[in-house]
Amino acid sequence: MNGAESLVHTLLANGVDTCFANPGTSEMHFVAALDRIPGMRCVLGLFEGVVTGAADGYARMAEKPAATLLHCGPGLANGLSNLHNTRRAHSMVVNCVGDQATYHRPFDAPLTADTEGFARAVSGWTRTVAHAQDVGSDAACAVQAAFEGPGQVSTLILPSDTCWDEGGVVGAALPRPMRSAAGPENIALIARLLRRGEKVALILGYGALRATPLASAAAIAAATGADLWAMTSNPRIERGAGRYPINRIPYPVDQAMAALAPYQHIVLVGAQDPVGFFGYPGKPSRMSPPGSTLHVLARAEHDLPATLAALADTLGATPPAPQARDHIEPARGRVTSEALAQSLTALLPEDAIVVDESVSFGRALYPNTHGAAPHDWIQLCGGAIGEGLPLALGAAIACPDRRVIGLQADGSGMYTVQALWTMAREKCNATIVILANRKYQILLGEYANVGANPGRTAMDMMDLGNPDLDWVQMANAMGVQAARVETMEAFNDVFAQANATSGPFVVELVI
Repeated sequence: MNGAESLVHTLLANGVDTCFANPGTSEMHFVAALDRIPGMRCVLGLFEGVVTGAADGYARMAEKPAATLLHCGPGLANGLSNLHNTRRAHSMVVNCVGDQATYHRPFDAPLTADTEGFARAVSGWTRTVAHAQDVGSDAACAVQAAFEGPGQVSTLILPSDTCWDEGGVVGAALPRPMRSAAGPENIALIARLLRRGEKVALILGYGALRATPLASAAAIAAATGADLWAMTSNPRIERGAGRYPINRIPYPVDQAMAALAPYQHIVLVGAQDPVGFFGYPGKPSRMSPPGSTLHVLARAEHDLPATLAALADTLGATPPAPQARDHIEPARGRVTSEALAQSLTALLPEDAIVVDESVSFGRALYPNTHGAAPHDWIQLCGGAIGEGLPLALGAAIACPDRRVIGLQADGSGMYTVQALWTMAREKCNATIVILANRKYQILLGEYANVGANPGRTAMDMMDLGNPDLDWVQMANAMGVQAARVETMEAFNDVFAQANATSGPFVVELVI
């Protein structure tokens, strides 16, 4: 058995059965092993940013890691942007990255790079394999490491001779790290704070945003008068009819500060201290009001459902009635963010997975779809645009029986448009709504936030016209059905048709 064969056997033994890949020469023995050893689903991405983003989306929905297969340092570098997003989402991913053979590296061949240095920037665990007989045990450690905390990226760097040399040994399955609830003293402390009647915001993140912990949080809020908020960007929220709605802290600094201004106390439940995405002239970095007190009930690596259940029990709290289904008609007429939210609420398929990279146009989509059919809502979490299409791909691979709805801004969609080809190849059940305003609208707002006055050159750098992007032709060229619509009536008809279609479908919504 060579090292590559021991790698595949070890991944399978440790529960990793999906590999998103864009391989090269140094990974050919891994590719050959994937061909010879049954059990691993291999999904080809035409760009490494698609591979890494899809692994993120898969992990969020499958609740276990996929492997990636990337080519040397430059291939890893092509995937770094979405690995940054993956790290911020605390998603479990096992990166398998090829590298120069150990004896060849000193010759400084053209593809030689600081592969380990690239990996450390986005990984919680990194290791370069030294010998073929170490591949299996190192791979088992990589899978175990991916489960650390709430989840993390682990990167295993494999010089090509460690894959082709004989002597590989299959690594045994290693135990998963255990998570515990916050300590009883801390739960009692927060319970006393909530009983004081002061203005308190509970900010929830990561595992606290599933249906069960949200029910506990709603009970706590009903019993104490506290308000519930989710972080601005979240890996996954279970929401819709029969569940408990939660608003997100707004992205714009002024709106976020206004939302949090009433609170004397901010309690973090698996969330981070709310800060702005950027520093702006004359504006603070922290969104919490001056003079407020920050408390930590639990960190992201805690068992957040158990923590919130224990706090609700301490308070003797029971949940109120969950969100009812909004029975409304789809919107008609002009395309606006509010109109799209209304149609999504009316038409969203049961148990859909909504992938939100709607950027500037999406301001009304999340807050106005609480009453849609039950669904999951996932976002890119690191602010690096271009992950929406890969996230949708990975989610569709993880949950083939659920419809994925991608709400995708056109500018950021161009970063990883190759994901559409993989969706067609894999027959993913995904409806991708391209929000085609033909400009980087978000940057126009950021230009104003920093106090600049854009001229013609600046405006041209934010314009996607001249020529206009044609998403119907691009989708068709990659084997995906597509249609362009310009009114809400047309959108409603095509969206319903798309969701009833097997495989992927792109709806270009001109806005």
